[in-house]
Amino acid sequence: MSMATRGIILHFLAVIACAAIVGCGGSDRLATTYETVPQKTQPAALANVKAGPFDGGRMWTFDYPPQRHFDTTYNFKADQQWFDDVRMSALRFASYCSASFVSEDGLVMTNHHCARESIEEVSGPEEHLLENGFWAPTLADERKVPGLYVDQLVEIHDVTERVNAAMDRQNTDEAKLAARDSMAKVLKEEAGKKTNLRADFVTLYNGGKYSLYLYKRYNDVRLVFAPEVQLGYYGGDWDNFTYPRYDLDCSFFRVYDENGKPLKTKQFFRWSRNGAVEGEPVFVIGNPGRTSRLNTAAQLEFNRDIQYPFIAGYLTDMVDVYKKYAERRPDKKEEMINQIFSIANSQKAYNGQLAGLRNEVLMQRRRDFDRTFRAEVEKRPELKAKYGHIWDEIADSRAKVRAVANDLLALRLGGLGMGGSAYLQKAAALVRYAVEMEKPENERGKPYRERMLELTKRSLSRPVSPDPDIEDLYLAKQLAMMRRMLGENDPIVRVAFGGATTPEEAAQRLIAKSVLNDSAAVAKLVEEGSQAIRACKDPLVAIARMAQPRYDAAQAVADAVRARDQVNNTLLGRALFDVYGTTIPPDATFTLRIADGVVKGYEYNGTKAPPHTTFYGLYDRHYSFVGEKDWDLPKRWLDYPPTFNLRTPLNFVSTNDIIGGNSGSPIINRNKEIVGVVFDGNIESLPGDFIFAEDANNRTVSVHSSGILEAARSIFGAQRLVDELMNGKIVER
Repeated sequence: MSMATRGIILHFLAVIACAAIVGCGGSDRLATTYETVPQKTQPAALANVKAGPFDGGRMWTFDYPPQRHFDTTYNFKADQQWFDDVRMSALRFASYCSASFVSEDGLVMTNHHCARESIEEVSGPEEHLLENGFWAPTLADERKVPGLYVDQLVEIHDVTERVNAAMDRQNTDEAKLAARDSMAKVLKEEAGKKTNLRADFVTLYNGGKYSLYLYKRYNDVRLVFAPEVQLGYYGGDWDNFTYPRYDLDCSFFRVYDENGKPLKTKQFFRWSRNGAVEGEPVFVIGNPGRTSRLNTAAQLEFNRDIQYPFIAGYLTDMVDVYKKYAERRPDKKEEMINQIFSIANSQKAYNGQLAGLRNEVLMQRRRDFDRTFRAEVEKRPELKAKYGHIWDEIADSRAKVRAVANDLLALRLGGLGMGGSAYLQKAAALVRYAVEMEKPENERGKPYRERMLELTKRSLSRPVSPDPDIEDLYLAKQLAMMRRMLGENDPIVRVAFGGATTPEEAAQRLIAKSVLNDSAAVAKLVEEGSQAIRACKDPLVAIARMAQPRYDAAQAVADAVRARDQVNNTLLGRALFDVYGTTIPPDATFTLRIADGVVKGYEYNGTKAPPHTTFYGLYDRHYSFVGEKDWDLPKRWLDYPPTFNLRTPLNFVSTNDIIGGNSGSPIINRNKEIVGVVFDGNIESLPGDFIFAEDANNRTVSVHSSGILEAARSIFGAQRLVDELMNGKIVER
């Protein structure tokens, strides 16, 4: 699945779970069980578990480069020029991946899965470039991708003092947040006018520090090389998030300047002649998406007990819906397989995070850090006065929201979006209209005021137009979720099921009795207004009428603590910075970071995972699963030339700290040379949202630089690309 598609799904899920519940975290990773850490541990043993020195991770910012850490850990004295060169050579690929310049002529490297939409975008009729791969033998053959851009971080400015001063002048939580947002807008506008660069307001340490990141955007980006999708995602969902791995997940683009010529740049990574070597220090430069490692124990326990179980259950429901729909509609089978594939990735991601949160040892490590951090604050009077209240207030807010969480999630009838019942959404919208129209106009929401009212009424008057082959499946799953979360004796559940034994029976009964697909009936309800909607006997409207006041009451509880939670999270970040400085990096924010590690295999399942795999393993997978699509190989790979060196390293693992958003990140050695490109984490890395556990075999999985060269040269005959990579510039032949 492409990172863009995965990002959309994960963002959508975060909206569902976080729209009503504050204090959310999340990432784009998958699940695991731990061989090295027991799931059940005796309380006495847990009491001895301590936080690790890098449990908060090693995603260092370029605001505060980790020069001392590199020196003491690797005997590597990286000066400011080294960090500046590395920063300027790295890129953010559109809004969902990472990338880098790899030649002075604007050549860009990223993952294949980051490039899939772009490859499809430039495919001509009957070309099937995604399936067949692409190589541009000349500059003239390179294809411009409409709308694609890359961003280069060229300046960083600390604006913490101005933001804090604006916030500290306010007396209420809401006013503090408004002042922060207003100042962010002012700072971005000032920087944009002064520099003509794109300005991003970046929050670090939850607000402990604030920066302006200024980017140079390049809009003329052209596809140069991409292997077949079968090689870019070899092994499919079976091998995804695993290691050992055999994946050529790479692609190359080129940035062109405003004159339509290849961009000339002094900042780029040269290509290593040896690639990644076992035991060698390596550095990932990329844009990790989001982590929640600064969360308190109360916040993590809330995620464990409420947020992630809901999302994991929802994803399981959607996979089941699309499988059944594919059985009903053979003409939609291929489309549904793609949907299932995408959702299954997200399903694994949230199940993985949930597995990590349920791991007693990992959670105890986070609790130990939480206790130690709080003790450091409370033993210093000046810090205790500013921050001592944070932990209790956060725990109190989580308890309040926990008490109403089932109503917040199960009765969100109109807000599930993908997978939500169209009938329940329409019923909820009608009831919301009735409630709003009974208020004085100045107290109504914007869609129900005079300027927008007619547009709202026209929208409401349209009937539900669901696909009958899937709507009953959506509705049945939503009813099952309501019964699971609220209990079968809940009044709303009893009305919804009406004596039916199964959700499927209940859904069919409700749809059969509903008038919401009748255009005349719906239009009449809207025209007659609140009283008619309140008197309507449609069973779905009746459910929505019962659900609406309970949902609103639960939402009011969450709203009451929302601003205080945001301010407390900011204060928590300030406290972390005041106590630990930059020795602990801030949570990921999809901004540029540098993560250190070493090339290193590990023990698992009673055996060993090697530091790197080779092309021999690729063919072993193919011939071990003859006829199975996930491990099939295209013809050019089966008819490889005798010069093809099967011993060449293909993938490798290292102890770097990554998360979703790092896809496409260059991985370099201390000489600023490319040794690979990051494309995944292994199974053991997946609780990385809340803890970086290197000792539990957390590994980054990358494509080896030597494997990229060997495939380009021997399989694709892309000698021009090989020459450019090895020489750092276009080589005329």
